[in-house]
Amino acid sequence: MISITEWQKIGVGITGFGIFFILFGILLYFDSVLLAFGNLLFLTGLSLIIGLRRTFSFFFQRHKLRGTSFFLGGVAIVLLRWPLLGMLLETYGFFSLFKGFFPVAFGFLGNTTNIPFLSAGTFRTCFAPG
Repeated sequence: MISITEWQKIGVGITGFGIFFILFGILLYFDSVLLAFGNLLFLTGLSLIIGLRRTFSFFFQRHKLRGTSFFLGGVAIVLLRWPLLGMLLETYGFFSLFKGFFPVAFGFLGNTTNIPFLSAGTFRTCFAPG
């Protein structure tokens, strides 16, 4: 059993609110205030869940610097009230940062559920790192 601290529980809630505000900001035609607030909440919640040191070491690994620069640059562009361009940059940075996680997540989904598309392995090869 994995023990979760109170700070991690708060981080999960803050990250959830961040994702909610980002999705709500997209739904309201890229409202820059909601997107900026969602970005700040998401990054704050992530740092509360995994800790500041792990957050910095994750974002600033040498092979992830390109994705980090696009993601954080997108956050900065959204904060400067260019929401569409900022979200495009963030999306590219997000996929670049987490491309090693997608095959694991889809493999887990394919093994736990009975979805032939995920369990066949064809979708996982699209996100194979390399």
